[in-house]
Amino acid sequence: MKENILGINVNTDGYAELLPRIFSYIENKEKAMIVAINPEKVMKASKDKELFELLNRAEFQIPDGVGIVVASKLKKGKINQRVTGIDLMVRICQEAANQHKTIFLYGAKPGVAVEAKAELERRYPTINIVGVLDGYEKDQLLIQTTINDAKPDILFVAMGSPRQENWIESNRNVLYPFVYQGVGGSFDVLAGNIERAPEAFQKVGLEWFYRLLKEPSRIKRQMDLPKFLFKIIKK
Repeated sequence: MKENILGINVNTDGYAELLPRIFSYIENKEKAMIVAINPEKVMKASKDKELFELLNRAEFQIPDGVGIVVASKLKKGKINQRVTGIDLMVRICQEAANQHKTIFLYGAKPGVAVEAKAELERRYPTINIVGVLDGYEKDQLLIQTTINDAKPDILFVAMGSPRQENWIESNRNVLYPFVYQGVGGSFDVLAGNIERAPEAFQKVGLEWFYRLLKEPSRIKRQMDLPKFLFKIIKK
């Protein structure tokens, strides 16, 4: 089930409901893209028609930002919890290990995907990560060939948004994998290069505030949140 937030469709389901639906695409040999929706992305899409249409074409739009949950509550919707990109990625990896599905990690700086692979293998000993490739490789044919030769069921792309979503949209029809998720800086988090907000911040949806405290330069980006909420209230 989906709910419309300023023109963008967003899934109302939580992790438990989403996982079997995501893995059904693999079983049915169909393709699905997962995109994370937050206020910044919604505001950007309101000024970018191509991004707006791309986000709505995705099979899954997860409510990644706390602002999306607040917006849903303001309009008496059904989105009750955040589904963060990294947490969904980790749960997909755990389920892939259980179901013996294969994974490929593409993106981030050289060496980061290798470290993320090692951490995922430490957490889930039965996981099968069939390949990694850093995001600095420029030869698109080599990228496609490397991924297709590995024949993964799931492809995680860590390039930052919306670059990763644009890349997936442009390439998924010529690639082998069935499930595609853009995961931003998740490889760096798994590799230990970026520290996630403490669990207390995560539970109350204040990861954005923690990042702002750590990186004050993000203030311009965070100004999209009050603008977004104003648009919701106004509408």
